[in-house]
Amino acid sequence: MFDKTLSLIKTLIVYLLRRPILYFAKKVSSAPRKEEVFAKLSEMYKDIISNPDSKYGALYKKDFQDNNFIIFSDHHKGNRGSRDEFRTAEKNYLAALDFYDQLKANYINLGDSEEFWKFNIFSLLHHNKKTFKSESRFAKRKSFYKIYGNHDLFWKLDPFAPLYLKQAFGQSVNIYGGIVVRVAYGDGQHLDLFCTHGHQGDRRSDGNWFSAWFVAYIWGPLQGFLGININTPALVNAEKTLHNRLMYEWSQQQENVVLITGHTHQPIFHTYSHIQYLRAQLLEAEEIADFKAVEDLKERIARHPSQCDEVHPSLPKYKPTYFNAGCCCYNDGSITGIEIKNGYIRLIKWAEKDQGPEREILEELALEELKQMFFG
Repeated sequence: MFDKTLSLIKTLIVYLLRRPILYFAKKVSSAPRKEEVFAKLSEMYKDIISNPDSKYGALYKKDFQDNNFIIFSDHHKGNRGSRDEFRTAEKNYLAALDFYDQLKANYINLGDSEEFWKFNIFSLLHHNKKTFKSESRFAKRKSFYKIYGNHDLFWKLDPFAPLYLKQAFGQSVNIYGGIVVRVAYGDGQHLDLFCTHGHQGDRRSDGNWFSAWFVAYIWGPLQGFLGININTPALVNAEKTLHNRLMYEWSQQQENVVLITGHTHQPIFHTYSHIQYLRAQLLEAEEIADFKAVEDLKERIARHPSQCDEVHPSLPKYKPTYFNAGCCCYNDGSITGIEIKNGYIRLIKWAEKDQGPEREILEELALEELKQMFFG
């Protein structure tokens, strides 16, 4: 009887508050603004590469001939109940981590790994023991890089976060706003892989200290309680389009930088020009009546999100500067990520098949070809 009464009270509160909260949110919120996105990304990147004690993150120098990486983002882990977006993806995620741990891969976690807008730290620690244990294998090898996003700002803000991280992983784990992996080539040239969650410059996700605290502890949980989440681009196609385009435009203006983010839940593999390249191949296949190629290319094009439909002739000469890892919480339980291995950078997908979780390469680009696109 008591539980039923509480449920009725909650239903009434949600009914009364949902509409005014939505109205207020639309009035005070703003889409990402170009100048703010560019300024914040530039500030973070420059601080990481020039300041050994950067307040944002760290610079790592790696040789991709001897190292391999897997980059996952946006798990939104919860309590495995109906509000937990990760619950159907856990099996594929654990299988993927087993695979990459056996390869001794480096694992970059791009943020929003834990869903603090809906769940508290104690619930997350209790219901995610398997995933924390699996991730801890990378931490023990000093190959785990954990970045915070707007839904897990807790890791940045809470004074006890280091203790909770140690409890989760069995050892101390650093938490970053971003990292830069500097890939040096033998001829003295290098590329910087700038990895961050991707919410930078969005006022609703990346304000000053007070606004960050307010979003993490008040605004986000309130939306979780009410069952609304307008603060994330994962819900609004127009905003996803704008957000990814700004990330791409910023990366195009940098020198020898590849930007890798998450946040929008949309996998992007060397951005807009790649989808245009696929469409050009489709036209050629249709002209010569290569029906098998037509079917394959249509399927590959269909994987790409709607923002790739846009053409931006005013952008600088194309370089493959922007990748998005997608997310680990699709409705069908599949997960996507960016993999760097055996001389290739790949967009990969893990999904449940007849024999269990399987890895699929969606797109790939040779690192040597990537280098040629930058340096000629």
